[in-house]
Amino acid sequence: MPELILVTGGAGFIGSHLCEALLRRGDRVVCLDNFCDFYSPEAKRRNLSSCLKDPAFTLVEADITDRAALEDVFDRFKFDLIIHLAARAGVRPSIEQPELYSSVNLDGTLNLLQLCARHGPRRFIFASSSSVYGANSKLPFAESDPVDSPISPYAATKKAGELLCHAWHHLHQISMLCLRFFTVYGPRQRPDLAIRMFADLMIRDECVPIFGDGSSSRDYTYITDIVAGILSAADLTRERLCYEVVNLGGDHGVPLLEMLRALEKVSGLQARIQYLPPQAGDIPHTRADISKAKALLGFAPRTSFEEGLQAFWNWLQDQI
Repeated sequence: MPELILVTGGAGFIGSHLCEALLRRGDRVVCLDNFCDFYSPEAKRRNLSSCLKDPAFTLVEADITDRAALEDVFDRFKFDLIIHLAARAGVRPSIEQPELYSSVNLDGTLNLLQLCARHGPRRFIFASSSSVYGANSKLPFAESDPVDSPISPYAATKKAGELLCHAWHHLHQISMLCLRFFTVYGPRQRPDLAIRMFADLMIRDECVPIFGDGSSSRDYTYITDIVAGILSAADLTRERLCYEVVNLGGDHGVPLLEMLRALEKVSGLQARIQYLPPQAGDIPHTRADISKAKALLGFAPRTSFEEGLQAFWNWLQDQI
């Protein structure tokens, strides 16, 4: 049955793909985004080009830290579900601007939870992050692992967001899923993320910075697999009252230098590597244990890293 769904941060990389998928399955979507300058607002508007043609789509330009603006949105619409993707992103920038990250990621989330409790709906999905696992040496990362030692302000805000969600689940009987995303990539990827940044540098024949010896690894997850997981989570919140924390990952760690060599292969370009000291806040390795996601959501990544990287490169070529 079609629903009215609020997607915060809906003009971003993940959000725009999610809005398109929700519209394809017949839902009505209200996209809330402030088009901040963390990266090009014009690029984010392009992300929504197809959505804006759909009469079931409404764009609201507002900031989640603006309580009055959010009150107006919740007064105008009676939502069936909130999917909260909006956040100040990035581990390294959070070290330089911790106050900003706290304001957006904590106060903004709290505003939405308060309004959800007051106006409804009783269904909420929170975008968390693999960064909450910190420098955990146990691989793969499981939801039952301790996550009490974040190593960046960004990671700390995401863990705190999960705790806020649990409190509002307990106090207001809101069905909650906190989804820990593992290094999402694909068309529309943010320019600050490694695959996109490396590709842009290679196109310009500039040095590609490798922090450390290149042995660090990430569990790369293709965008359509992440969206499929979010849609399944949305369906679960409709089926029953719950609070769950769930990993959404690709189930395969890829070392940094291996990723770079794969990017060279699909692009036909040669990377000029510049080795630099490791950066504070960076996690050495990530890999998701997705057994819970499989059991709870039927989650099964379908896109190989090579296929996803080729699709990303094809998209990037169209942007040049």
